[in-house]
Amino acid sequence: MRWYSILAIYFLVWVVCAFVVMPFGIQTHDEAGHDKIPGQADSAPANFRPLKVVLRATVLSLVICGLIILNYNEGWITRENLDVFGEPAGFSSGVG
Repeated sequence: MRWYSILAIYFLVWVVCAFVVMPFGIQTHDEAGHDKIPGQADSAPANFRPLKVVLRATVLSLVICGLIILNYNEGWITRENLDVFGEPAGFSSGVG
């Protein structure tokens, strides 16, 4: 696999991971016990920490991207394993 392919896969995985880890640990002003500003949405976060999101997404995406690269090199899961419309393994369609 070329380095720019790895970089592209890592970037895509990182963006998905950022959206996945973003809601963890977030509290609204009601949950945190803070006063709301007039006109503020009820769901607005009171303790958003973007650096935490970046760090969590980076660690998670490194693990996932590492597994993707290992799978590419080792061939644990191939296209044949993902063929959901093919005949099941060990199934014989012949009668008798």
